[in-house]
Amino acid sequence: MIANPVPEHRGIISPRTKPTQGRRRWRIAWLLGLGVLVNYFDRVNLSVSHAALTATFGLSAVTFGYLSGAYNWTYALCQLPIGVLLDRFGVKRVGRISIFLWSLASFAAALTPTIAGFFGARFLLGIGEAPTFPANAKAIGLWFPVEERSFATAIFDAAAKFSSAIGVPLIGVLLLSVGWRLSFAATGFISLLYFALFWHVYRDPAEDPKLTVEEAAHIHHTFDTPTSIAAQTEALTADPPQATLGYLIRQKKVLGLALGFGSYNYVFYLLLTWLPSYLSSALHIDLLHSFLYTGVPWLAATLGDLAGGFTADALIRRGWDASRVRTTVLVCGTACGLGILGSAGAHTPLRALLWISLSIGGLSAAAPVGWSIPSIIAPRGSTGTVGGILNFSNQLSGIAAPILTGYVVANTGAYAWAFVIAAAYLVIGILSYLFLLGRIEQVPPQSMSTPNPA
Repeated sequence: MIANPVPEHRGIISPRTKPTQGRRRWRIAWLLGLGVLVNYFDRVNLSVSHAALTATFGLSAVTFGYLSGAYNWTYALCQLPIGVLLDRFGVKRVGRISIFLWSLASFAAALTPTIAGFFGARFLLGIGEAPTFPANAKAIGLWFPVEERSFATAIFDAAAKFSSAIGVPLIGVLLLSVGWRLSFAATGFISLLYFALFWHVYRDPAEDPKLTVEEAAHIHHTFDTPTSIAAQTEALTADPPQATLGYLIRQKKVLGLALGFGSYNYVFYLLLTWLPSYLSSALHIDLLHSFLYTGVPWLAATLGDLAGGFTADALIRRGWDASRVRTTVLVCGTACGLGILGSAGAHTPLRALLWISLSIGGLSAAAPVGWSIPSIIAPRGSTGTVGGILNFSNQLSGIAAPILTGYVVANTGAYAWAFVIAAAYLVIGILSYLFLLGRIEQVPPQSMSTPNPA
């Protein structure tokens, strides 16, 4: 049963009555953003704890690379089934289970007496956080009209960068004050608080009793023709046929988006897991200052993320071609990511931070546009599956980046070649956006007449 999706006393919206837009959808966007902020505290906790974990467990650079990627192994394996589960069971139910599991993982890391147990905690964290971005992409598709999705996506995607900007120095100071075990316990407690908030607040539009008929009309662009509450409820609750995973994974647009976005995530995870260590060991900055300096590129990333989403939506609302706007932001932002090559030859903290800020800032400007695309290109009812495919590619990159970097650092004693590898992948990503993703529009629905890739 649908729980009073819109207040019945509102009646019928006529084309002569322009609806007053509500703000319920933005409350949902900020809720999702807070969730990403919290779960990235769990992720950056490991990079901050590198030196402390090395002292406790005797880790080598290669072992730390594998430990940094352990979270991504289970995260990646869960992506394709998670997409299907999201399309079947919805954001609310899957999200609640997800948040509870990632909370447990932080407490498990705090309590483990062995490195094997720490690996196990990271595996559990990957399972718990696996639904986050596909679920958020699906929720934004449900709650926002297409011309608002880039900025709405930027709110939760920017939170990932802002979490690193404030999380690395805050957790670093906490770690130096009380030790790494209590810092992991603290992030677990914060996650449990968010679990309670998400349980209380999140509903899909069709189940939200506070969603007005005017805002529902705005979300679905139904105010320009006479429509009734019953018609809007039907639009919100329709159960469209889902395209199969096999069909979607064969589409050039889906593959182009997944490959291009994977190149972004490679650089993201390289910096997320190794930046404090790079600043400390390669540029000879003491541990406390490396934590503080790490926040600079992530602040640039936060601003870039919000600017990219806002600009894309603003241009589209002004009548610019939506596909060209989104493609331009994707390609130009990814091209800025090549700035990571500059840090390969940097010998001072200032030069390194400037190049890294340019790289992650540009990539972050492209990120909300990339995450808004699954809800645009996916056939109806299949956004979760497309989001799962996208994030599966992302997490393969997230696995590879810290491990390859660990081997490069162990064998060369420097980070230059690690940055060169990242830049080469970004070039592949740019070509994928241009020649595989192409025009950003919906993939044809699966049917007997469309058995082959579009």
